[in-house]
Amino acid sequence: MHIHFKDITKSYDGKIVLDRVNLLIDSGSESRDVLLRGASGIGKTTLLRIIAGLESPDGGSIEISMGEAARGGSSLKVGMVFQEDRLLEQLSAVANVSLVDTSVSEQRAREALGEILPPEALDRPVRELSGGMKRRVAIVRALLPPSDILVMDEPFTGLDPDTRDRVIGYIMRSKGRRPLIIASHEVEGLPKMRELILEQNQL
Repeated sequence: MHIHFKDITKSYDGKIVLDRVNLLIDSGSESRDVLLRGASGIGKTTLLRIIAGLESPDGGSIEISMGEAARGGSSLKVGMVFQEDRLLEQLSAVANVSLVDTSVSEQRAREALGEILPPEALDRPVRELSGGMKRRVAIVRALLPPSDILVMDEPFTGLDPDTRDRVIGYIMRSKGRRPLIIASHEVEGLPKMRELILEQNQL
């Protein structure tokens, strides 16, 4: 599958946030994963939301070739980690993951969560979990359902270095051949990835 974002532009209240951004993703390439870099407020989250289909660009085009989305589907299937965890606080970690898609059984959710969370955290309401634990639940929730592409916005917030390394390993093992687009200020421990740098002159 090829996804080509051509000359993507976006403005808010007359202020240009993204100015003719181009990105080509080839799911069959060894360089299919992309690290999105740039200063805070420069438009990384906006670009990720456009990639995920949550916002529309003001200009430019998104072309998809091969795969389900190119055969008549209206959009890509995206697994996303938002800047906020967006969990159902009254439900357990297992329920938050297993309820997101019918293809994810409770047992599968429990096994996946167990790779990066302590056993005692799996059945507690997520409101009782630490910020770092909630972040890990959000990551598993994004990875388990079937998707064409994975988009992660600052996924390592609240994680100590050892936990971050373990989570990075889990992400890279679990994503398979799906392209990963990630925006993170915390890049230590990440494998070498192709970089897209949003420059200040795009503002």
